[in-house]
Amino acid sequence: MRDVRYGIIGTGSMGLEHIADINALEGGQVVALCDPAETSLQTAALVAPPGAKTFSDHRSMLEWGEIDAAVVVTPNHTHHGILLDLIDADIHFLTEKPLCINFEQCAEVVAASARSDKIHWMGLEYRFVPPIARLIAELDEARHGRVRMVAIREHRIPFLQKVGNWNRFRKNTGGTLVEKCCHFFDLMNLLAGARPGRVMASGAQDVNHLDEEYDGAATDIIDNAYVIVEYENGVRAALDLSMFGEGGKWEQEIVVTGAQGKLEAFVPAWYDGGLGVVRFSTRQGGIYLEREVDDERIAAHGHHHGASYLEHLRFRSAIVTAGAPEVTLEDGMWSVVVAEAAHRAIDERRIIDIAELIGADR
Repeated sequence: MRDVRYGIIGTGSMGLEHIADINALEGGQVVALCDPAETSLQTAALVAPPGAKTFSDHRSMLEWGEIDAAVVVTPNHTHHGILLDLIDADIHFLTEKPLCINFEQCAEVVAASARSDKIHWMGLEYRFVPPIARLIAELDEARHGRVRMVAIREHRIPFLQKVGNWNRFRKNTGGTLVEKCCHFFDLMNLLAGARPGRVMASGAQDVNHLDEEYDGAATDIIDNAYVIVEYENGVRAALDLSMFGEGGKWEQEIVVTGAQGKLEAFVPAWYDGGLGVVRFSTRQGGIYLEREVDDERIAAHGHHHGASYLEHLRFRSAIVTAGAPEVTLEDGMWSVVVAEAAHRAIDERRIIDIAELIGADR
């Protein structure tokens, strides 16, 4: 098969990472760039292959008709409309997280996707960060017992500045727990092996962006939270988030505890440049593996330790083999469901049953 021809919709910092991933990908070529911000388009044109066409609107790019697959890297609140247009255009796509900013929008996109036979891939690349992927692969009920607890900690830098400051407002992002933490709720859902049942949370905007205003409006994005999720199979999971917690050795720590053993993955910040570490142990035998983890297939590391590149390897493979997406839009929807429930728990100071958010019949 000839190269898969990609159109990048959204050419900010993450869009540039996807361009670099595809540039390093055998059998793929970026042929179109789309962004309403001319400065972003100009920057992207410097790193895209010569001759890539530029568009200010994704519909114009779709009418052009010369792409096989799109990569959506636009502000969260634009995903809903763009994804429905891509489904109507009947092309493959990979969309960055979150799928949409709330459950209702997600459910509409998932339902529309079910009517298509194209590859619709949910960009939850933390599954492919080498130490996290190694942890997922190692999990073995015979050795570690049934999973009972999942704990995820992220202590990181504040949100970066975005074009138009769109990420400073919950109406655009869905809230910090949607924008940032859908990655972690997806990992929780995957590792728990069940649907979420109840969500408890406490969080606030205590440190970051307190003196920022845009067009007379103060920012309203929380910068720290604790979230506890109870799953239908009895697994409990907890998130510890700080957006002013940089400076430690690890930006993310993932711990899965079974009845007979424990698996841990430690991920440094993208700017650290170091490798992640895994540590696996059993209750009776202690630590049986502790080492740094990399993946020799990675040809472009970006800001996610090569996870986005590994994701693109799989996405292209699914396209050319007429396979199925490893990470589905439904996975993306359930990660948003947990995040939206957590925000509601904070707002209303109560435990949220997932059924009241999505409807008891789902």
